[in-house]
Amino acid sequence: MPEGAPTIKPIEEDAVHFLIRQVHAHPHQVTIFAGGPLTNIALAISIDPHFAELTQGIALMGGSLNPQTDDPEFSEAPRHEFNFWFDPEAAHIVLRALWPRIDVTTVDISIKARFTQVMIDAISKAAGPGNLAAQYIAKYSQERYYMWDELAAAAWLDPTLITKEKQVYMDVNITHGPTYGDTLTWTDQLRPQTQLQKVHAQLDLDLPRFQKMFVDLMSAPTPVFAQPTE
Repeated sequence: MPEGAPTIKPIEEDAVHFLIRQVHAHPHQVTIFAGGPLTNIALAISIDPHFAELTQGIALMGGSLNPQTDDPEFSEAPRHEFNFWFDPEAAHIVLRALWPRIDVTTVDISIKARFTQVMIDAISKAAGPGNLAAQYIAKYSQERYYMWDELAAAAWLDPTLITKEKQVYMDVNITHGPTYGDTLTWTDQLRPQTQLQKVHAQLDLDLPRFQKMFVDLMSAPTPVFAQPTE
């Protein structure tokens, strides 16, 4: 990487057992945030069948319903989304687990939130010695793309950013064919007679408030955390 290799050492414990340990140490207090493929979450559920129900819920970026866009990646395959497609079996396991609540930041809403040059310019103005996040963005940000995970995290921190959602039963197609990994959804009336969970699928947002929230967070002074000793 142009900024150099990380200097913080990884812990010896793997991610799956870390998740399980933290949920058991703090039952019904932990919300799982998943901004990528769901392999580790599915493994935690497979090792500990009570993992999901011991949390407060899961907030994840994934899935696609009917995004309104000219972007051929989604207009040509509206149910195809990377995080679910990367490991469909994992997404299938996670979406069927007994979470107290499932919030899904879909492609439908993510494509409405682009990382703009105006936002980068505003953050760059705060890139002083005490703000490592702003320094990093000002120096290394190249892409002007959709803010997938940033939006999912912001909506978890402030659910009022979401102005429209759809509660549907959601699963992932695990049939090995052309639609492998596609998002599947059903209404109450049309759901199949199998174990499915209803999700809060986010569809629209208060974009100005989200943009301001993100710029403010990235412009704020970087907190100082104690580093673990060897």
